[in-house]
Amino acid sequence: MSVVMPCTVDHLVVAAASLDAGCTFVADLLGELPLPGGVHPQLGTHNAVLSLGGSVYLEVIAIDPDGKTPAFPRWFSLDSDQTRADLEVSPRLLTWVVRTPAIASLTQLDAYAGCKVRSMSRAHLKWEFAFTPDGQCLAGGLLPHVIQWQGSAHPVDVLPPGNCRFSGLHGESLDAVQINLALQQMDLDDSLQCAESDTVSFRALIDTPRGSVRL
Repeated sequence: MSVVMPCTVDHLVVAAASLDAGCTFVADLLGELPLPGGVHPQLGTHNAVLSLGGSVYLEVIAIDPDGKTPAFPRWFSLDSDQTRADLEVSPRLLTWVVRTPAIASLTQLDAYAGCKVRSMSRAHLKWEFAFTPDGQCLAGGLLPHVIQWQGSAHPVDVLPPGNCRFSGLHGESLDAVQINLALQQMDLDDSLQCAESDTVSFRALIDTPRGSVRL
């Protein structure tokens, strides 16, 4: 199958009921504390970030208690009652984001039908982001959200290198065949191979000074 929209792993998304809780969770697990990122005024969220080596990073995201309610659903399922209930129990890895130089090709991918690309910004960073109609993660988080950065600025530019390294992704789903086909069309089949299972699971492997950690 030919590549329709070439993509590269950009970042992992860990969500939490509060930003402090998310940062503590990541620090306890990986041994490094994410650094303050900023706010997303259009979505009423804020984040912190941690380098995972190269141009890959981890984002901790939460609803900003001082932010305004957005005019459309927040990203990463953050408006879902189930997600909010889960995050009250513990922060967790929700999904991943990939970058592309050709986000206009998104309309050619059946798995992303209905997604709307919106212009976003945070401080000096500007990007195009593909939102699902209801704000939900795709395929239980196994299919990534898609971003196209505008200009050369990227979150890792200001991050210290750190000691954690992104190692890989693993997923399971009853829809594994369709998920793997979509990943092939995005040139991501080397980043995640989804296995067939009756339950949905998604996890990332990160190399740390403590050894390999499953997130």
